[in-house]
Amino acid sequence: MKAIWFDKFGDAADCLQYGDLPQPTPAEGEVLVRLHTSGPNPSDVKKRSGATAPSLLDDGYVIPHSDGAGVIEAVGEGVPAARVGERVWVYQAQYGRRFGTAAEYICVESNRAPRLPDSASFEIGACLGIPVMTAHRCVFSDGDVKGKTVLVTGGAGRVGYYAIQWAAQAGARVIATASNPDDEADCLDAGADIVLNHRMPDWPEMLLNATGGEKVDRVVDVEFGENLEKVLDVINTNGVIATYSSSHNQQPVLPFYRMMFMDLTVRMVIVYAMPEDAKAQAIADIEVALEAGKLKHRIARTVPLANCAEAHELIEAGKLRGCLVVNTKVD
Repeated sequence: MKAIWFDKFGDAADCLQYGDLPQPTPAEGEVLVRLHTSGPNPSDVKKRSGATAPSLLDDGYVIPHSDGAGVIEAVGEGVPAARVGERVWVYQAQYGRRFGTAAEYICVESNRAPRLPDSASFEIGACLGIPVMTAHRCVFSDGDVKGKTVLVTGGAGRVGYYAIQWAAQAGARVIATASNPDDEADCLDAGADIVLNHRMPDWPEMLLNATGGEKVDRVVDVEFGENLEKVLDVINTNGVIATYSSSHNQQPVLPFYRMMFMDLTVRMVIVYAMPEDAKAQAIADIEVALEAGKLKHRIARTVPLANCAEAHELIEAGKLRGCLVVNTKVD
């Protein structure tokens, strides 16, 4: 099969190799998926660069990417034969293992390949793992949000765009932050009631003016360390901060007593470590939403498998508005 792999850390153009690798065979409990798409995410780029998981290459080369979509072509022992021919999306493919979705084929545990409704394209399927499941966990991990006010920072980002949709559709009032008119429009289109420019240093004051002084109950936060001080100005006592990144300030200092006397909950979210019941609930809700056509998606760019290095570079540049998809079907 054609695949992308790396056996050293560094820049995408220097590390990522394209060529032929052996096609895998499904083991017990696994399915063999003929991939149509692969969805690279910032976490995949960081792994390749060596910024995280320094022991990743100890056992040999790595095929990157955790997300993707395709069709099951074979099953291992213990998996119903009826799954052959099923359209699926794949998540958590390159976690705790070497071989991800940047290839024509992948073998994964059957439960890591949920059904992809016919109404959803394979491109959409490649966006469902990290972006949509992270957003779901951030919004719903601490209970129902109906009637609550939810702040989504970076609402036009991969996760933020879906977090707005989950919260709005669940009956929350949603406030989002964005940095330009196009991103503001995306936030409003996703269901935000109020959008503020987070480039403005007084955006917390602007938020409170817009709500008549009412603070928010939940925060879905894209930059925990950078945003914490301002978030504390707008969050209610007993509020929850669900955060999935702090890339600009990786060692934030917490004002412990201020947060303690507000009885705040800080929840760190990553799909890989989500409880299995939370993953199952997210998958069930995603299927219902896809069947009903309730989720909006933004595919910013599609590149062929051979150009995977370009995909990594685009993600590192940080200028994409939406998800990037790698086409894994090779003629």
